[in-house]
Amino acid sequence: MFESLSQKLNTIFNKISSKGRISERDIEETLKEIRLALLEADVNFRVVREFIENIRVKAVGSDLLKSISPGQQVVKIVNDELVDILGSGSSKLINADKAPSILMLVGLQGSGKTTTSAKIANFLNKNGQKPLLVACDVHRPAAIDQLEVLGQKLGVTVYSQKDTDDPVNICRNAIKRAQNSDYSWVILDTAGRLHVDEEMMEELRLIRDCADPIETLLVVDSMTGQDAVNSAQSFHDLIGLTGVIMTKLDGDARGGAALSINKVTGTPIKFIGIGEGIDDIELFHPDRLASRILGMGDVVTLVERAQESISEERMKDMENKIRKATFDLEDFLEQIQQIKKMGPFSQILEMIPGFSSVSSKMSQQDINGDSIKSVEAIVYSMTPGERRNPDILNGSRRRRIALGSGTSAQQVNQLLNQFRQMKKMMKQISSGKMPGGMPGMFR
Repeated sequence: MFESLSQKLNTIFNKISSKGRISERDIEETLKEIRLALLEADVNFRVVREFIENIRVKAVGSDLLKSISPGQQVVKIVNDELVDILGSGSSKLINADKAPSILMLVGLQGSGKTTTSAKIANFLNKNGQKPLLVACDVHRPAAIDQLEVLGQKLGVTVYSQKDTDDPVNICRNAIKRAQNSDYSWVILDTAGRLHVDEEMMEELRLIRDCADPIETLLVVDSMTGQDAVNSAQSFHDLIGLTGVIMTKLDGDARGGAALSINKVTGTPIKFIGIGEGIDDIELFHPDRLASRILGMGDVVTLVERAQESISEERMKDMENKIRKATFDLEDFLEQIQQIKKMGPFSQILEMIPGFSSVSSKMSQQDINGDSIKSVEAIVYSMTPGERRNPDILNGSRRRRIALGSGTSAQQVNQLLNQFRQMKKMMKQISSGKMPGGMPGMFR
């Protein structure tokens, strides 16, 4: 989502970093370019104005002009201000003193509220909590059925009453059930409307008064830009919010809503939706997102995803193979599968520090991971014996593999050459000799 903004900011920072010394005029020119980049990204103009003024005060009022590395100092100041506008507070869910904790989800139709309810239930379930999903949307056709299907898929209980259209009564009965059982969380999936109206708000106020939720979270579609910010302000004024969940942050919108919503409404972003899968939700970390926007990657999230996808035992086994240079194409194929579990290839690349500076030189095929699919097809077309010992691949075998994978003999040869380079690199690493460059396979 922030690809365009990230590239523009990196261009600005590279320009000022190339100067040994900078003047107030250089700072003003840089601020002008940053302001334009943020406005083009659909960031709220009031937020932009405050953001730029804060940077100006810190830049001119410090020893920046005398600094040896002024470019890096500017990046540091911008990073700190980005974290501030994104929200420097905690994004963790509040737990009630006595179980169950009540979480109420609100939002307009089409924001992904029902799916997000299931995602949060899955998130809590994986973290040792026991959630109860409650189908309170009695207005949208099939909303209850949708939540029940998602709950069945996750192994999470869904409470529903199809014989009534009173959401307050449904909430009251669901909470009683949770109190009589060992549920730690109750997640209320309330009804949405096409726009904010008094009827909708009155229903939400009645549910809120009945359930007394410790968390009232608004689900907003980040693709709607400043409309999402305006909706958040309306909901907060009328029913009071404790946080926001932004969906579709994996989309190609400009991202201005994410950079505006905390400052405009005063409510923190708690979760972000990063895909359509049931696992594609993350706790929001302002510092990590700021780091991604500035092209500095997000190593912490990358490591967390790797730990979720790959067992520690398997990681040690793979490390041992790499040290002994016994890593074969079957191991390589397994690594591809593990990487795919970590999420879309483009998201993984964005977490690597410095990726934004080289992304413009890469084809969209490489960024989307389409090149990996070709490699995967080639390895799958080999027999187990050929994967364990690629040296037996003669001309006829290579032609057969190319035909079976829908690729060319040249692509097969390229993969095998890169694999040999990789094994050579592993031997150098294990002997303490670091290679001069990485094979093209890992671009």
